[in-house]
Amino acid sequence: MDFEEFLAVRLAALLRFAVAVTGDQHRADDVVQDVLVKAARRWRRIQGMDAPEAYVKRMIVNQHLSWRRRRRETPVSAEVLTALGGGAGDPAAVHEGMAELQARIEGLPARQRVALALRYYEDLSYPDIARFLGCSEGTVRSHVSRALATLRVELVEEGAR
Repeated sequence: MDFEEFLAVRLAALLRFAVAVTGDQHRADDVVQDVLVKAARRWRRIQGMDAPEAYVKRMIVNQHLSWRRRRRETPVSAEVLTALGGGAGDPAAVHEGMAELQARIEGLPARQRVALALRYYEDLSYPDIARFLGCSEGTVRSHVSRALATLRVELVEEGAR
């Protein structure tokens, strides 16, 4: 499959993945654009791999983490969250709940947030995430566990108020 065919088939999924990782549609667009420019130059090598899409997703994660080190984060718009999560019931309550959850997720360290996106958005297993991030499975489990624990504590504290 040449690069143009790959884009025609997988671009929308790559953008959705980038939004889940970055938390912002505009940042996701920028990250994907930068990654695709790099991938186009290396496409002959990438297409010969067992999982070219996984490699491009890894490039997206690396690019995002690199940007996070250099730039100050801004909150995610509620429209992005609604587009990602959908929702049912009272739209105002759904909107408020998603905004609160996204604000809490934004406060997590970058690696914990990426691990959550790979685990719950991409539905990858812990060994797959470890290979994807180039770390041990224990590190991935630790990132996910700590992220969920932080979110739980914040929700309990919020409920106690």
